[in-house]
Amino acid sequence: MTDVRLAQLMTPCLILDEGRMTRNIERLAAHAARLGVPLRPHLKTAKSVDVARRVLADGTGPAMVSTLAEAEVFAAAGIRDITYGVGIGLNKLERVLDLHRAGCRLTVLVDSDVQARAVAAASTDAGIAIPALIEIDSDGHRSGLAPDDPEIIKIGEILHGGGAELAGVLCHAGQSYGAVGRAAQAEFAEAERAALVAAADALRANGLPCPVVSAGSTPTAHVAKDLTGVTELRAGVYVFFDLVMAGIDVCAVDDIALSVLTTVIGHQPARGSIMVDAGWMALSRDRGTAAQEVDQGYGLVCDETGRPIPDLIVTQTSQEHGTIALRPGSGASMPDLPIGTRLRILPNHACATAAQHTSYHVLPAEGGPLMEWPRFGGW
Repeated sequence: MTDVRLAQLMTPCLILDEGRMTRNIERLAAHAARLGVPLRPHLKTAKSVDVARRVLADGTGPAMVSTLAEAEVFAAAGIRDITYGVGIGLNKLERVLDLHRAGCRLTVLVDSDVQARAVAAASTDAGIAIPALIEIDSDGHRSGLAPDDPEIIKIGEILHGGGAELAGVLCHAGQSYGAVGRAAQAEFAEAERAALVAAADALRANGLPCPVVSAGSTPTAHVAKDLTGVTELRAGVYVFFDLVMAGIDVCAVDDIALSVLTTVIGHQPARGSIMVDAGWMALSRDRGTAAQEVDQGYGLVCDETGRPIPDLIVTQTSQEHGTIALRPGSGASMPDLPIGTRLRILPNHACATAAQHTSYHVLPAEGGPLMEWPRFGGW
């Protein structure tokens, strides 16, 4: 079975199933609404104005980004409330100010007094109070301060008294990406909430404002049951999902909206393998499922319609070659895939795979011809 709409495309290329994407967007939006907390979608995975317009309930925000290039593109498209979710580099403050001058409220992230002093000084010099969130660490994943660290109060005082705007606190429970199942992820969600509330309470007890209490990761956002004290919920990769998320039971394989279309270009019968024209330049080198119960190699192989072929994965990649074979230990039979056969590869990590491409070839939810949505990169 083939999809005639894909026949016109040169491979490898990026395919986006609009119906699956819309279902994913609606699922988390409904959950956030039940919890009574606004959703701030992270746009770093999509890096696309067309996708952003479908994710944001209000086209002006709120939204989150991971690069200033994202902030600049989305601000130019009319998104006016953006959080820059990476600790602020001191060399980037002038670009932050330029976004404010252009009418975009860009909030930055800090977890040190050095950053706070630089943000406060830039604010004073420009006459623009840059809003800043203090990053809180709930699980030792990456950056941020422990919720009882006295540095939080020091940073808050520097921002509040130095010309910047102390906007509140933010936490990302990144360790939840290693938690399998809803019960384990719910523990991280509650730890994230509790850490944020403790930090917010400490700021307020010291006479400092804390209007924003921002929580979220794709796993914790979907399982959170009680967000008392939290003012906004964040998530990003949920728009597309991927094999890492499926591997920890946040979604099903059938929810993954992104795939790479590729063509069979050769066979190696003695090795039990098939060659395709999608290597790491199309799929990325991400091996995010390697530590999971089911290792998906460099991606799960599907037929042209997006239906997974049992136990067939991309086992190796070079720059423009992908090697497809049965997963080790499989009892399945190698399918007959003649040269010229079109296949689709589901990604381990949607962010990394999408980053290899300049556009999405979109299968419309209501049928009809393909659409093409541009995406961008850079910092």
